[in-house]
Amino acid sequence: MPDIFITDSEEKDSPAPTPSVFPEPKTATQRERLTGHTHNPLASYSYFPDNVTFENREKEEKIILLLRRHPVTNLTWIMVGALMLLAPVILTVFPFLSFLPARFQFVAVLGWYMVSFAFVLEKFVVWYYDIFIITNERVLDIDFYNLIYKEVTDASLDKIQDVTYSVGGVGRAIFNYGDVLIQTAAELENLRFQAIPWPDKVAKILQDIRMEEKKAKD
Repeated sequence: MPDIFITDSEEKDSPAPTPSVFPEPKTATQRERLTGHTHNPLASYSYFPDNVTFENREKEEKIILLLRRHPVTNLTWIMVGALMLLAPVILTVFPFLSFLPARFQFVAVLGWYMVSFAFVLEKFVVWYYDIFIITNERVLDIDFYNLIYKEVTDASLDKIQDVTYSVGGVGRAIFNYGDVLIQTAAELENLRFQAIPWPDKVAKILQDIRMEEKKAKD
């Protein structure tokens, strides 16, 4: 598995209060008070996550937010995977493979389960490792396509020109997830955090980080 990041624990999906400054939580109790959620390795919204790193991280660089696509975006492939796993059971009611010898039927069903498992695993791994990171120095968009290929786009905070967010559609409004567009300097590629939880909170936190960075340089 590519070493995109290493995590022992993260935090559950929940909005974090947006502070005007960003003191790093020192204890689990303080982190829960600031973020409203506890540790969860499958979290799609983690504020100051524990034991997380990524390639080319600077020594003094601190991860403020780690984001994934909202879990509800996984429902489509989960339903497809469930139907694929149930397909052999349906075949027992409608024996389409009855013309084959028993051993070949077993091999066919076993092969189908292997394909189904590979499909579910691939979808989960892509969701888990396709992440967005905001640090005290830059933002990163890590697009994970498969086990041997990923694409990393980053932009330093001083190159960010504007941050906007959008929440469109009934499903997104109900579950409160959407896109955050980060416009950068002309020579850099714009970054888009897609289908992340609490896009309004993320945009506000990113704007506050930029302000803190600007004040620090003045």
